[in-house]
Amino acid sequence: MRVFTMRTLDEIHGRKTNNLRGRGFSLIELMIVVAIILIIAAIAIPNFLRAKISANQAGAASTVRSITTASVEYSTTWSNGLPPTLDSLGGVAAPATCMGALLIDPIISTAPYQKSGYVFGYFPQGPTITNPPPGCAAGYSAYLVTAMPISVYTGTQSFCSDEPGIIHYDPLGGAIATPAACEALNELQ
Repeated sequence: MRVFTMRTLDEIHGRKTNNLRGRGFSLIELMIVVAIILIIAAIAIPNFLRAKISANQAGAASTVRSITTASVEYSTTWSNGLPPTLDSLGGVAAPATCMGALLIDPIISTAPYQKSGYVFGYFPQGPTITNPPPGCAAGYSAYLVTAMPISVYTGTQSFCSDEPGIIHYDPLGGAIATPAACEALNELQ
C-alpha cells in the first residue's frame, strides 16, 4: 500500500519554509511600532515646547536687564542722560560713540529688535537733556524697556523695566505702555 502525503510548493522546490518569515516585518508589527513612536512623541513634544518657552522667557528677562544696565552705563559714560534710542546702545563698528555705544548685542539694537521669540522696545521718557555733547542726540531723563512675546509659542509673559532698574512682568503677556503700568506689575524675583 502506498501512502500519499501532501507536499507544499516550497518542499517541492527545495525551499525552507521558515526563511520566508525571516525576510521582513508584518503589517501589524509595523503598525505597532508606529503607534509606539506616536505615543512617545505625544508625550515629549508638549514638554519640549514648554521648556523652549521657559528658556525664551528667561532670555527675555535677561535681555531687559542687559538693556537696563547698558542704559545706566551709557548715562555715566557719555554724560548725555539716558540713551535716546535702542540703536544708540548698540552698534557694530569701533570706536564706540554716543550714537553707537557698543554696550549691547547688535541683534537687539537693530530693527526689528527681536531675539529668542521676543520683540524689545525702548521708549525714552521725560524731558531731553539740554546741551548734549557734540555729535550726540539729546538723551532723556527716564526710559521704559519692554519685551513682548511674538506669539504664545515663544513666550507667555511680557517684561519691562524703567529708570529704577527693577524688572517687572505680566504673566498674561500683555502690552506695557507706560512706566506707571510697568511699576504696577509684579516684580521679577
